[in-house]
Amino acid sequence: MLEYRPLIVKLMSKQTTHFGYESIPVAEKANRVRGVFDSVASKYDIMNDLMSGGLHRLWKRYTIDQAAAKPGQFILDLAGGTGDLALQFAKIVGPSGHVTLADINHAMLCEGRKRLVDGGVAGNLSITQVDAENLPFAKSSYDCVTIAFGLRNVTDKDAALRSMFRVLKPGGKVMILEFSKPAEILKPAYDFYSFNVLPYVGKVVANDEDSYRYLAESIRVHPDQDTLLAMMKDAGLERCRYHNLTGGVVALHVGYRI
Repeated sequence: MLEYRPLIVKLMSKQTTHFGYESIPVAEKANRVRGVFDSVASKYDIMNDLMSGGLHRLWKRYTIDQAAAKPGQFILDLAGGTGDLALQFAKIVGPSGHVTLADINHAMLCEGRKRLVDGGVAGNLSITQVDAENLPFAKSSYDCVTIAFGLRNVTDKDAALRSMFRVLKPGGKVMILEFSKPAEILKPAYDFYSFNVLPYVGKVVANDEDSYRYLAESIRVHPDQDTLLAMMKDAGLERCRYHNLTGGVVALHVGYRI
């Protein structure tokens, strides 16, 4: 039975990092991840529905509710890809607010632009290609920074968290929605699904078994709930907490700049 391996994160040297279960040079990570999302971009939304049985929509709805965004606020949606969170936030913040949809992957942003145009969003939303580790925005620019199912693909997660903290306004919050470590009782079934069913569905629907095997592995080497909580505190965030969803399969982490 395949097990979670959170210690991999700590054991990697400064010269290497993980790409799923594979150890690779740090310099190669961004290109490898880019290749995954270039491959799956056109099927990303339908695969999300198939992989989660539609649950990803409830997880994201919960994140939007917890954000408690208000008209006039400025929100940065990192790794926002196909724009589902950005679309909803743009409706909430209204014409006096602004949403920045940001992703490192051009193919994903193209899919996001299509969704936003179809959704009738204009005027209060911008789309930009950025690296989460070095955000090109002014200090204290945003009331809220969200990243949904993207942090585990970032090479230097500590740098990304520090960068998110820097662009937050005082009183603003970071919200990280990500796959995490489920309850022990769920792990056998979850592992079987992840390493058998998921790659098969990826092969049949997206014609890409390898990318979905990587995505399953990337979840296992991502920091667990408490490790990520500590990383957020180290980045300067305060009042940090997390909420387990679906038995810990997914967790929403929240931290504030005070």
